[in-house]
Amino acid sequence: MSRPEHPLVYSTDGSHRPAEIVPSRTRLRLSLESKGRRGKSVTVVSGLPANSAYGAALLRQLKAHCGAGGALKDGALEIQGDQRDRVQAYLERLGFQVNRAGG
Repeated sequence: MSRPEHPLVYSTDGSHRPAEIVPSRTRLRLSLESKGRRGKSVTVVSGLPANSAYGAALLRQLKAHCGAGGALKDGALEIQGDQRDRVQAYLERLGFQVNRAGG
């Protein structure tokens, strides 16, 4: 009989559930970075709560919406190219509060 790696016996603190993300209460930061990327620009969305499944799903949606590649690194979403306008409009349509960083 196989055993789960980390069996949950009993929990009352709710730590076994992933954090629920409420877009209207989540403030995201949108920036454009090119440092350390050989001159190529990347749109970075940071400030997402720690929920890797939600971040991966949101990244998949943003990549399809922008028609660009991207990655999830250190809790931040990275979309290739200068996609700030498209990403901001899409995130605001989902209900997130978006602040632009930089110029």
